[in-house]
Amino acid sequence: MGCKAKIVGLGSYLPEKVLSNQDLEKMVDTSDEWITTRTGMKERRIARKDESTSDMGYEAALKAVEASKIDPKEIDLILFATHTPDYFFPSTACILQGRLGATHAAALDVQAACTGFIYVLSMAKAYVETGMYKTILVVAADKLSSIVDYTDRNTCVLFGDGASACVVKDAKEGFTIESVTLGADGEQSELIKLPAGGSKCPSTQETVSQGLHYLQMEGKEVFKHAVRRMESAVKTCLEKTGLEQQGISWLVPHQANIRIIESLAKRFEVPKERVFLTIHKYGNTSASSVGIAFDELIREKDVKRGEHIVLFAFGAGLTWGAAAITCEVGK
Repeated sequence: MGCKAKIVGLGSYLPEKVLSNQDLEKMVDTSDEWITTRTGMKERRIARKDESTSDMGYEAALKAVEASKIDPKEIDLILFATHTPDYFFPSTACILQGRLGATHAAALDVQAACTGFIYVLSMAKAYVETGMYKTILVVAADKLSSIVDYTDRNTCVLFGDGASACVVKDAKEGFTIESVTLGADGEQSELIKLPAGGSKCPSTQETVSQGLHYLQMEGKEVFKHAVRRMESAVKTCLEKTGLEQQGISWLVPHQANIRIIESLAKRFEVPKERVFLTIHKYGNTSASSVGIAFDELIREKDVKRGEHIVLFAFGAGLTWGAAAITCEVGK
């Protein structure tokens, strides 16, 4: 029997600055009640102006490395999920590699928007289980405040900044990555996008003045796709694992919208107290969202050996994914 990739250490980071619904009331035409009832969000964290995506990823990575009890020089590969990189190039993963002193690690960025953590987790599983790499650092971080238009009340209330990380390797104990399901639909790529800054629409004074460097989203259409796609991903993931829905111990969703989360929880008949939420505190932190929630779940709840955790996410692209994980830590 071949090895099974396990998460052996987790870490996350949230900036200090809190942006509350009351703060947003002073910035745009909205209200605490409107935001809370439609999104479930009360606060979100905002990075400092001098705090970049790599800075946040570094802080989360330090915690994951420490929890894993490894030396950074043991890391073979760094996979960094982000769509707000420090630069187009060099990659944010390379910047992190240099700062960590992970001198033996290859490094690359992965762009799957809010599904980024699931995508890089699947890659880490594949690399470890094929024997290509032994110890992989997975990082997901986004500074969404750098691409959010704080005069657009439909989007600015949704997003926050943050980072999550984990170390994946073949080990006796940890959180076994049983199966991962990924999906994409490029025909819906216009639903969530950053119009300018790339080769199709390079940066000019005109693109800046037109606000084309801010995130744009068709919320109602995104909602329809999100529920259906994530439900399908979770079901496929469970089938691969041979796990019945009743066997789910914890659901850890992408923290995008409380209505989406509640709709999915009902479809899987998972008790409310078994759906782990951070959305009220941090809003949607994109690629890092599900990783931050997973890290907090492990630290705050009594997750027992043998319990099954399902992570799932959905994002621009469109992209989506789910991961089934078994706790093999403790008694």
